[in-house]
Amino acid sequence: MVLTADVKYGIHIVAFVSWVVIFEFICGAIPYGDTVQDLITDPVSRYGLPATVFLYLLRFASLLVLPQCICNMFGLLLFNGFKEKVQLKASPLLAPFVCFRVVTRGDYPDLVKDNIEKNIQTCYEAGVENFIFEVVTDTDIYLPTRPKLRDAIVVPKEYETSTSAMFKARALQYCLEDKVNILQDDDWVVHLDEETLLSVNAVCGILNFCVDGQHDFGQGVITYANGEIVNWITTLSDSFRVADDMGKLRFQFSYFHKPLFGWKGSYVVTRAGAERAVSFDHGPAGSIAEDCYFSMIAYKQGYTFDFIEGEMHEKSPFTFWDFLQQRKRWLQGIYLTVHAKQIPIKNKLFLGLSLYAWATMPLTSLQVFLCPMFPLPRCFIIDFLVGFVGAVNLYMYIFGVVKSFSHKCRHNSWRLLLYIAGALFTIPFNICIENIAVLLGLVGNKYNFYVVDKIIQRQNAAMTTDLPSEKTPMIV
Repeated sequence: MVLTADVKYGIHIVAFVSWVVIFEFICGAIPYGDTVQDLITDPVSRYGLPATVFLYLLRFASLLVLPQCICNMFGLLLFNGFKEKVQLKASPLLAPFVCFRVVTRGDYPDLVKDNIEKNIQTCYEAGVENFIFEVVTDTDIYLPTRPKLRDAIVVPKEYETSTSAMFKARALQYCLEDKVNILQDDDWVVHLDEETLLSVNAVCGILNFCVDGQHDFGQGVITYANGEIVNWITTLSDSFRVADDMGKLRFQFSYFHKPLFGWKGSYVVTRAGAERAVSFDHGPAGSIAEDCYFSMIAYKQGYTFDFIEGEMHEKSPFTFWDFLQQRKRWLQGIYLTVHAKQIPIKNKLFLGLSLYAWATMPLTSLQVFLCPMFPLPRCFIIDFLVGFVGAVNLYMYIFGVVKSFSHKCRHNSWRLLLYIAGALFTIPFNICIENIAVLLGLVGNKYNFYVVDKIIQRQNAAMTTDLPSEKTPMIV
């Protein structure tokens, strides 16, 4: 039996609410019967003052992520994330001009050319005519001459921005220079990584967003399980990111139209004039997580954001080392953004809470062992909120798997359950990676920009299934 999107949405709501209630019972936040906590009345005399203070600090630190969990909950409950087709609201012929911009170092020219060809065909399939693709590269990759593809924009080695922006931010800023830019202020730019593949739904969602024109910036969902899966552990771990897009990202943009928690660096849609006004020229601090820094500056300047329907497809890192380095760079880039004096506290408050929730993970993770060993007196509000955080974060993996892998399990529900179980089993791995990334990121040089390999040879691929014959793209 094929379930409709509305039926799936209804099942999801019931499952989400039920899971939160059940988890609160399991962790003891909702009391039933006598527990060890009821016997603890004076933790200071039992554990000593320093230990008691430490235990309570851990408990409160675990609530730094609470605003993010609340937004994830509302995003997952208030919107139907199971609709399979995005309907165009206007004729593609009436859509404004759209530029799809790909930034690359030029190390993988074949990958870039192949994906551009696929993406151009996807645009044609969606009925779009008024568009062009741009490739910004440090090294000329000699693009073929064809309609809808501009000659490669090669960033000169001697080019410097006014604030000495580096890496991807430098390349993106070069595109905004008067001698390079060919776009009018009312045109639109869609930023893609070199391995990003469009879907017809994403193109339709972008057109709807651009035609509507109420907001200057937008973003949608990226999934990681389409096509061949090279590393099952990293792909299942990234199911959390898919749910995060459908939850927190969708809610903050749909209700507040602000990047309260920042945004991603791919599937970014901008009005050309607004992008030039915000710019990517924000010095070294704005060059590690240039996407996050850009969103905070745009937020500061009063620009508004919206959520875009439709999914794009990327790949999770193929190796655990790349997975770790990716997280480490994100942490360092967000750290530099949160601590930038150019961004007011009111604009980066929620991003800061998320950063410090991440930065304290090595400590808050200890509660898994410390809470049973050193119980504290019952406090219903704190216990309930801590349980709520745990319940939402666990459900995010489940929802992310359903969203990412359903197309592989249309006629086999047991296979989907297997994927869900696999995602839950990757949680300890994910926690370890995130903790190591925190420890390395906080003490190391925060101005390095690690770029993972974009291709991997078949014989070297770990945890591989349905491998391609030669090379497979990799995420930055």
